[in-house]
Amino acid sequence: MTTNGWETSAAAWVADMGERGDYPREFVLDDPMVARVKRSGARTALDLGCGEGRFSRKMRDQGLRVTGIDPTEKLLEVAIERDPQGFYLRGKAQDLPLGDASVDLVVSYMTLIDICDLEATYDEVLRVLRPGGRFLVANLSSFATAIPDEDVKAGWLRERGPGPQPFGCDNYHSERSYWIGWRGIKVRNFHRPLEGYMAPLLARGLTLTHFAEPVPTGGPDEVADPFKRAPMFVIMEWQKLG
Repeated sequence: MTTNGWETSAAAWVADMGERGDYPREFVLDDPMVARVKRSGARTALDLGCGEGRFSRKMRDQGLRVTGIDPTEKLLEVAIERDPQGFYLRGKAQDLPLGDASVDLVVSYMTLIDICDLEATYDEVLRVLRPGGRFLVANLSSFATAIPDEDVKAGWLRERGPGPQPFGCDNYHSERSYWIGWRGIKVRNFHRPLEGYMAPLLARGLTLTHFAEPVPTGGPDEVADPFKRAPMFVIMEWQKLG
């Protein structure tokens, strides 16, 4: 097992995502994320932690020139295979292989929960963004990642019995990492309170221009229900003013 599990989980991840993504990507996050990409007016974008390139391709469909960056070689191979005309590089969020002020938009689509050194990542995001550029984030909510220890093995939407059950949230203010697995995937995630994500960006002078807690826009009702009952995801957009 590698330090974060992605190399050994890559094949299972690709199989699980398919072309359309899993339920929350397809029916909760994709539409509002694409809408923000459109509103940004960006021409160039960095997909930070692009994985198999699914959202990179969505941004290319909107006419953006996209660079996808990911540290997992096996996922990048799939991204290149599915998008031979795209541009994908192997690299870490803490040391981006891009020049200063080189992109209009940086997108982190469900990747901040995987990153250990958030401070260094934010420094790099700020460095590669041009003045006026935007940092668009989709992430698991801090409520969802503050799952009690007994829930980790079963996942953060585990069933507790018949009928509606409350979702667990514990040790919210304590930053920590934990391993979580589902359908052959086992990766390390990080829990941080929402302050842990937002305060460092405010301290760097970025301005919050959009915040949302998206809910499902389609799909089977029985699948959608848990995502309507608790704040499972957040979308944030930040602007570099100078």
